[in-house]
Amino acid sequence: MTDAQNTLPDTQTAVQPSDEAMKAKRKKGLSFVALILILAVMLYVIWKLFFNNTVSTDNAYVGAETASVTSMVTGQVAEVLVSDTQQVKKGDVLVRVDARDAEIALAQAKAELLKAQRQYKQTAANSSALNSQVFVSDDGIHSAEAQVEKAKADLDKAKDELNRRQQLSASGAISKEELSTAHSAVQNAQAGFNVAQAGLAQAKSAQKAAQSNLAANNALIQGANEHSAPDVLVAQSKVKQAELDLERTVIQAPFDGVVTNRKIQIGQRVAPGTVLLMVVPIAQLYVDANFKESQLERVRAGQKVTLTSDLYGDAVEYTGTVVGFSGGTGSAFALIPAQNATGNWIKVVQRLPVRIKLDTKELAEHPLRVGLSMEAKVNVAK
Repeated sequence: MTDAQNTLPDTQTAVQPSDEAMKAKRKKGLSFVALILILAVMLYVIWKLFFNNTVSTDNAYVGAETASVTSMVTGQVAEVLVSDTQQVKKGDVLVRVDARDAEIALAQAKAELLKAQRQYKQTAANSSALNSQVFVSDDGIHSAEAQVEKAKADLDKAKDELNRRQQLSASGAISKEELSTAHSAVQNAQAGFNVAQAGLAQAKSAQKAAQSNLAANNALIQGANEHSAPDVLVAQSKVKQAELDLERTVIQAPFDGVVTNRKIQIGQRVAPGTVLLMVVPIAQLYVDANFKESQLERVRAGQKVTLTSDLYGDAVEYTGTVVGFSGGTGSAFALIPAQNATGNWIKVVQRLPVRIKLDTKELAEHPLRVGLSMEAKVNVAK
């Protein structure tokens, strides 16, 4: 046997253990990779179940329902009792407008009220006078009727006398002159009768006129009194308006807050609607947090929010509550809304304002101001 034949088995024996080592090493590497993948999946599941319970944004700002204090009357500013940054309480006097014009208007309104009340009393008194006139007209009618009856009797008597004289005249017992006198007497009696009838008609017309005046006067006061007559009510409303205008010359704070953006000066003339200053209720602030649309899948009203302010840093945390969502994104209500119907459109992630209510006690301890930057973190676990 040659040397080559003697060394061949040894070579085969050396190669075989080397292949087995490679396989073992490869198997070990695959096991390590599989272990890493399993650990990654486990870590993702743990993060998803236990640590992915919050969404946050630093695009959040403090806001408030501020009050624009305006004038409700026309006049000249007499006093300005506050300045910017000054804290005020509800009911504190902010501005006084010259009240002399309002006082004159109130005096005129009260005089008009007294005049209306006296006119009502006069109208009520006229009803009594007109009622008396109706009774007097009854007496006038009775008197006129008596005059008519008397004139009728005189006419009948004159006619009888004329008839007798006409019969006697036929026999020549009386003269023509006497017959003519009888004719004249009948004519005079007829005229007197006509006058009496006219007087009766006039008396009845006067009575109807008095009754009409009485009815018209009663219509003015029917169902009313000195305090409920229409003219009196109108005058009373003018007095109330004048009193309100006088009261409005003293402008008070609508709630507790801080004065800002004061625009008024002493001596300036103001009109209804003129903005004098603003009052910010620092104890009733909120935060508008602008979250990305992709963050809002699990955000719901009532969830708790942890907030920090750039003013105090991370050392001070505020506790808030999600109140609700805006009706649209910021771009939807922009002065010039974004127009995406173009050929070069690029999708931009939108942000939706979320209203967060702050704790008033925490605000009292660490006051904030409108417009300050905040960072909000919403707990979406519940």
